[in-house]
Amino acid sequence: MWKEVVLLVKKEALLEWRQKYALNGILLYVTSAVFIAYLSMGAGQGKLQVPIWNSLYWIIILFSAVNAVAKSFVQEQQGRQFYYFMIASPEAIILSKTIYNTGLTLVLALLGYIVFGIVFGNPVADQTFFLLNLLLGAIGFSAALTMVSAIASKAGNNGTLMAILSFPVMIPILLMTIQVSKSAIDGLDRGISAEKILTLMAINAIVTATSYILFPYLWRS
Repeated sequence: MWKEVVLLVKKEALLEWRQKYALNGILLYVTSAVFIAYLSMGAGQGKLQVPIWNSLYWIIILFSAVNAVAKSFVQEQQGRQFYYFMIASPEAIILSKTIYNTGLTLVLALLGYIVFGIVFGNPVADQTFFLLNLLLGAIGFSAALTMVSAIASKAGNNGTLMAILSFPVMIPILLMTIQVSKSAIDGLDRGISAEKILTLMAINAIVTATSYILFPYLWRS
C-alpha cells in the first residue's frame, strides 16, 4: 500500500506542477488576503496587537487551506475517480491526498507567516514552538478537509457544501492552534501548552483514523 501512496503523492505533485495556475492562484490568495488585512487595519498605523495578529493569521490560513484542499476530490472528474478506483486501494488514496494536502497547507502557512511578518511585524518569541504548532495545524486542517472534500464530491461536487461541512470540524483544531500559538508568541514556558499540544495531536489522530476507516465505504459508493 505504501508504494501506492508514494506513487499517488508523486502524481498529485506532477498534476499540480502542470496546472501552475491553480497553485499560483492559491499563493496569490494568501498574499492578497494579507494585503487586504493590512489596508483594512490601517496602512502605516503601526503593528497589530498580539491577539489580533494571532487570530487574523490563523483565519487567513484556514480559508487558504479550504481553497487549497477543495480541489482534492471536488474538482476531479468522475471518470478519473473511477480510474483510481480500479488501480489503487481507497486507503492509499486517502492517505496520499492527506499527505500531499498537508505539505501544500504547510507551504501556504509558511508563506503566510513570512508575508505576515513582513507586513505586520513578527512578534513570535518562540519560533520553534510556533513552527511545531504550524505543522500540527496543517496536519489537522488537511486531514479534516480532505475527508470533507470526498464527501462533497459525492454530493455533486458542491464546493459550497464542503465549506459548510468543514467549519464544525475545523473549530476545535482552530481553537487549539490559536491558543498554542499565543503561548509561543508570548514566549511562555512550553510546559504550559503541553496539554494543548497533546490535545491537538489527539484530534489529528482521531480525524486521520476516522478518514482512513470511513473513506473505503464512501469510495465504494
